[in-house]
Amino acid sequence: MALFLLIALLAGVLTYPALPSLNILTDYQPKLPLRIFTADGVLLGEFGEERRSVVKYEAVPKKLVQAILSAEDDRFFEHGGVDYAGIARAALANITKRRAREGASTITMQVARNFFLSPEKTLTRKFNEVLMTFKIEHNLSKNQILELYINQIYLGQRAYGFAAAAQTYFGKPIDKITVAEAAMLAGLPKAPSRNNPVANPAQAAKRQHYVLGRMLELKYLTPQEYKIALAEKLRVHHDIGTAEVTGDYVAEMARQFMVERYGDATYTNGFKIITTIRKQDQDAANLAVRQNVMDYDRRHGWRGPEEELQLLPNGALKEEALDELLQDFDDVGDLIPALVLAVEPKKVKVFAKNEGFIEIAPDGLLLVQRALAEKNGKSKFKPGIVIRLNKDAKGHWQVAQLPNVEAALVSISPGDGAIRALVGGFNFSRNKFNHVIQAWRQPGSSFKPFIYSASLEKGLTPATVINDAPLSFDAGQTGSKAWEPKNYDGTYSGPIRMRTALTKSKNLVSIRILQTIGPRYAQDYITRFGFNPEQHPPYLTMALGAGSVTPFQMASAYSIFANGGFRVNPYYIERIMDSHGKVLAQANPVRAGENAERAIDERNAYIMTSMMKDVVRFGTAARAMQLGRGDLAGKTGTTNDQVDAWFCGFNPQLVAIAWIGFDQPRTLGGNETGSHAALPMWMTYMGKVLKGVPETELPMPDGIAVVNIDNAGKRASDGKPEYFFRENVPEERPSWNEGSGTKDDVKNEIF
Repeated sequence: MALFLLIALLAGVLTYPALPSLNILTDYQPKLPLRIFTADGVLLGEFGEERRSVVKYEAVPKKLVQAILSAEDDRFFEHGGVDYAGIARAALANITKRRAREGASTITMQVARNFFLSPEKTLTRKFNEVLMTFKIEHNLSKNQILELYINQIYLGQRAYGFAAAAQTYFGKPIDKITVAEAAMLAGLPKAPSRNNPVANPAQAAKRQHYVLGRMLELKYLTPQEYKIALAEKLRVHHDIGTAEVTGDYVAEMARQFMVERYGDATYTNGFKIITTIRKQDQDAANLAVRQNVMDYDRRHGWRGPEEELQLLPNGALKEEALDELLQDFDDVGDLIPALVLAVEPKKVKVFAKNEGFIEIAPDGLLLVQRALAEKNGKSKFKPGIVIRLNKDAKGHWQVAQLPNVEAALVSISPGDGAIRALVGGFNFSRNKFNHVIQAWRQPGSSFKPFIYSASLEKGLTPATVINDAPLSFDAGQTGSKAWEPKNYDGTYSGPIRMRTALTKSKNLVSIRILQTIGPRYAQDYITRFGFNPEQHPPYLTMALGAGSVTPFQMASAYSIFANGGFRVNPYYIERIMDSHGKVLAQANPVRAGENAERAIDERNAYIMTSMMKDVVRFGTAARAMQLGRGDLAGKTGTTNDQVDAWFCGFNPQLVAIAWIGFDQPRTLGGNETGSHAALPMWMTYMGKVLKGVPETELPMPDGIAVVNIDNAGKRASDGKPEYFFRENVPEERPSWNEGSGTKDDVKNEIF
């Protein structure tokens, strides 16, 4: 034994000088992920090989430290880094059995192994580990060593360190975890990949119970605290996401931007991006898109089961086996997979993934009522099928389904183009296609304001009378085939004022306006709003929005109306910082009324806004008056056969664009217009973010005349006030009844 100790001492003397420098510890530079935040500091997303969040020892909760010590090294603050009895035992096992068995690795030894050595169990590695442990203990304080351990140790699911693990498994910052959660985390270092609460909940719970028992034994917990922690039901995040607000689409946009700029360093250098997104806005947009899509889906009924699985006779399956059957079905937001076990006319029993056995009451079966009523074994709703469940507003379970339709919402501040919310689709994990920036769709009638705006520059006015009557065109005029356009409702009003035509979204009036100003002029004019003329061929179909736009483009274009005529550039990254908080890049947006380029005459923007306010007050978007505001303006949009539905609306502070449609274009169904399918989404969003915000109005600019006019669009002292460019004020004329049909005395005003 003495000879063995002498040999070990000599080996140590020779080996110690060759040990690695401790610079890697004293200048600790972990691989830190890219982290993306809202403007108000809430985490939107994280990208990296390793999930990390470095914390100071002082910021670690006392109960977590005690849980770690209980699980790994209860004498950490007493020994010099090595448990001698344990090392001797491991060495003896290595000599007698030619392999190392479980040793007594202290926390300091684990730090040495994680930073400098391989995890193999050999005598040489163990010997070097002991020497490295002495070196660490000699140069660093106990608190410094424990801080390194807390930040470096791998805890499963790509989470390195306890702060990252707290977010990964429980969606909480480290200072918010409970004793039960701390014990669960402290039990992970032994087998983090195999026995974490996502991969193996049962084994993780056993390990947690062991840690709690050790905490009780070491008097870190009272018997009462132990019982409470033991009984606590943990809510583990199975989607292992770390974001505090759902913003996957904008986070992915930021990730792609950083990769183009910084390459692979994006994932390891700890960059932080502060976006222009606001948490309140993003939460409201997420709710608006999700709620609107689910409402649409319910209107069109249950499509059938997601899949049919084979059940044992009489449903004789244990909970573990049922869980196994559902392993291939992922949660989609709050839509969780469930297996139907028993079906009665007014009651259904299911087994839901991660929730267990659930009995659904009649109120939760509304979606499948028709299927439940089918007789003679024809019903598709039967035991063995996989369905989806979610909770209603009262917290009760209800049958749902994965929607086929997609939707998007984007909002920006028209003053400088800052994007406040962006939802590119129903669910990012299911469909990563970002409909806000990637979906080129026909805008339908939501494009009409740009044609009307062009007409104001050509001398037309909101009071100009235009005939709402049928038209027909040959292929040369449309660019494709003969065309007989119609109004959506199939009715015609005869001569009406331009303001009324926009309010009621009259297609034939829009076409006559475009005929008057010329498609080529209109194609050039819309470039002022940022549209690509190649996407809008100069044919009369342009009047009805037959070109292609993205919701992102529409948000930028409508902001010009909202801010008084200035072109601002939408942006979503406010600044980029390194891991130490140093600003590497800062946005410098142009601002309306300061240094932004003027796109259209401010009088044009003011008059168009007043016309779109009438769309909200009296027209196709009148439902929006339920928000109880007088500063809202906008335009609905519906394409042929209700393939796309839009609402584009704003006030001087915020522009929001809502769209809904199928990825493979097909009809949304009868009555699924912009006012029915898209406007409610916009209202949900704006209703939440503008609640309590005072109404605002842009002042009327110079050069506008307010003149009372009659239904014929002529001056009349007893008429209604209308806005005009001062140089386009109409002459006086006797009044007539609008909508009464064509009249000889006004034919010279009908296009």
